[in-house]
Amino acid sequence: MGIQIDPDKCTGCGACEPVCPFGVIEVVDDTAQIKEGCNLCGACVEACDFDAIIIEEAEQAVSEGFQGVWVFAEQRDGRLKSVAYELLAEGRKLADKLGTELSAVCLGHNVEGTDHLITYGADKVYLVDDPALADHQEDYYTAALVALIRERKPEILLAGATAMGRSFMPRVASIIYTGLTADCTGLDIEPESKLLLQTRPTFGGNVMATIMCQARRPQMATVRPHVFKRGAPNEGRQGEIIKVDFDKESVTARTKLLNFVEDLSERVKLDEAEIIVSGGRGLGKPENFQIVAELADALGAALGSSRPPVDDSWIPYPHQVGQTGKTVCPKLYVACGISGAVQHLAGMQTAEVIVAINEDPHAPIFEVATYGIVGDLFQVVPMLTDRLKKTRGLV
Repeated sequence: MGIQIDPDKCTGCGACEPVCPFGVIEVVDDTAQIKEGCNLCGACVEACDFDAIIIEEAEQAVSEGFQGVWVFAEQRDGRLKSVAYELLAEGRKLADKLGTELSAVCLGHNVEGTDHLITYGADKVYLVDDPALADHQEDYYTAALVALIRERKPEILLAGATAMGRSFMPRVASIIYTGLTADCTGLDIEPESKLLLQTRPTFGGNVMATIMCQARRPQMATVRPHVFKRGAPNEGRQGEIIKVDFDKESVTARTKLLNFVEDLSERVKLDEAEIIVSGGRGLGKPENFQIVAELADALGAALGSSRPPVDDSWIPYPHQVGQTGKTVCPKLYVACGISGAVQHLAGMQTAEVIVAINEDPHAPIFEVATYGIVGDLFQVVPMLTDRLKKTRGLV
């Protein structure tokens, strides 16, 4: 691929300069010039009214014989993780739009409840059960999944953007020479081309990019936990569990898992909390987090935060909710003094009920809030805390 400026069409109007996110376009002698650093994003092409900027795309042969949507059903200690069910719900929608099957792939040993994957939407479950796969040995997991992909040829493969998914899936994509879009917040099928539309935040969350893998298959994407909600189970649903053998001896393992140590310092389980109360920059100083903490205690909630207080060391990182923190999906999310930057919304906007408290009536947080309170949080939050304590007999 490459980019060119047609000097016969370029008028030197400069419309392309301000839209370049990398600042590599400059008008010289009434003609636009593109310096090194262009990543072919296409923003300048859209801004040019004279069709003077041309991106030449190299043609690629489309992979053939691939069909079906796969979900990687991650497990730990023999128990399936919640993100597997969330992805099955979204994978079911994609498969129905394509008129194809939805399959789940589970690697492990003595994993409990694999039949539940059918209950939650899978038509088939590929179960690779071997003692070598009990722990997350990436060399073994990579070899097992790559072999299965090459044999069965899925068109789409989805996985959770967990610690495991983020380290394991790029290796798979690299080996089979296909694209991978990480940390997606939206998935859909393009009606005409039937390609997977993979939407994710970029440029620090200021732009939402939709990415397509034009030629290579499978189309791979990782999705952060709690971005999608799990569907309702169908106990009468029928499916097939296909057991697949794994030959440990054929894989050269370059690493060995000695032990798995839980991070005991991370006691805040935001991703499991049903109620979360979060504070933002509007609190003014670290001491004022106590006001939000008291409301959280009155609600029996976990304490969260937007990114600025964490960056300023007001509160530890495990409390951070957002694009660079944790993605949560509680029943109730209370945002105190949080403006609602897109980076924060990406981590909490799927909550069932969102209550926003902010003195700025135009704060973006109110666009996603179920209920909004426009007022001084230093007055509103203590009033709510006092009323909750009285109602629950805590005073």
